[in-house]
Parts: sequence; C-alpha cells; structure tokens
Amino acid sequence: MYHVYKYKVSTGNEFVGKLVSTGEIGTRNNKKQWVVMGPSLEIENRSLHDQVVSRVRDLIIEGVLEPGARIDEADLIHKLGVSRTPFREALRTLAAEGLVIVRPSRGSTVRKLTRDDVRSMLEVLGHLEQLAGELACARASDEEVTALIDLHNQMMERYYARDRMPYYKMNQEFHSRLTELSKNEPLQEMQSNLQARLKRIRYIGNEKPEYWAGAVADHEAMVAALKARDGKALGAAMATHIQNTWKRVKDSL
Repeated sequence: MYHVYKYKVSTGNEFVGKLVSTGEIGTRNNKKQWVVMGPSLEIENRSLHDQVVSRVRDLIIEGVLEPGARIDEADLIHKLGVSRTPFREALRTLAAEGLVIVRPSRGSTVRKLTRDDVRSMLEVLGHLEQLAGELACARASDEEVTALIDLHNQMMERYYARDRMPYYKMNQEFHSRLTELSKNEPLQEMQSNLQARLKRIRYIGNEKPEYWAGAVADHEAMVAALKARDGKALGAAMATHIQNTWKRVKDSL
C-alpha cells in the first residue's frame, strides 16, 4: 500500500512523491520508501484541508508570503479556488504550527521570528536531535535504519537534480523519522514542535550553493554514524548540523 504526497515548487509545477509502505503496518517487516515521480497538476488521496494547508505552508516556506506580511485572504482564496471556510481552517492549522498569527477581526499575518527567537530555538533543537541520534542507534531495528538510509539516498538524488523544495521536504522527513527512532514520545513532540516553527528558517539555510553543499556533508556524516550505530558520533553530527544551520541563516534574519 502507499500514500501519495505532492508538493508545489517555485516553477508552478508540482513535485510528486509516494511514500511507499510494504509489509504489514505495525510489524517490523513494514518499510517505507520515497518514490520520486514526475510533475503533475492532479492531487490524489488528500483532503481539501490538507491541500490548502500544504500550499499556503509552501508559500510561507519559499518566502512568497513574507515574514511579518499580512495575508490577503480574498486574493489567496481566489487563487487557490477554494471557499473561505477551508481557507480559514487551514490558517488555524498553520497558526498551531507557529507559522501564522491569527487575530480575529484583524486578519492574519505570517509569523516573523527574531534572531534571538531563531538562535534560542535552534539551541534547544540541537540538544533534542543530539539525544535523538544517540537513542536511535541503540533502539532502532535494522529494518528501520535501512529505511532511513534509503530515504537519505533518495534525498541525495533530489540534491543532485537541484530540486530544492522536494529535497527540503525529504530532509524534514529525515529529521522527523530519525527522532521517531528514539522511541521517546516527549522527545518526538518537542522536536516536532520546534521543527514546525523553524520551517522557513531551515529552508533558507540552503539558499546558497555552498550552504546547501555544507548541509549535505552534514547529512553524509549522520548517515555514516547511523550505519555504524555509533550513537555518540550520530548525536555529535546532529548537534553540529544544527549549529551549522545557525551559521548559515543568521545573516538572513
């Protein structure tokens, strides 16, 4: 069985990926793998709410809706071809993720993070992902490790093709799934909360070619440690990656 995920990229087309699950769900034989497909305008197996959330989120991540900017509801409702109700429900979801500020009777704005906000959140995220890496090496099954390495390899294909938004979304999935392998629910919740609020920040961390190449090198170090099940090395690589993220984004804030 599989679920289909589609992502809008800056060209106006859509990147299409399938997160394929094989084996019985809930068993150790269950594996997940990204399968990269071609451009498409059709969206399948997704609710209207999810489609609107995804597209508005992408506009925020890519900077089309700039930090601090007021969201023109009428304009976006027209461009997306949806009614007011699902659009406003999507804004509430994005507000819960920390990407939007909703003020009743005053409209909604894109949340703007200060340098101090970003530095503080990255400091905490670095420690969380360091712990996640250490625990994942000790607790993940061989099948889970293999699936995560497969995702990394497919992410690298997007890097070599210079498909930035698909790469970014696989990158987010990599960090989420690695944290899941810690088998620690409070850790997963905290990491997920911060990752959601930092989506735009993590995206701009790959704006320059040398920054993107540096992030890829960080990930190669993570995967090498994961393959060796060296928890200390993986934890250190995760922490270094987040520290490098701050270095890459601080001058853009």
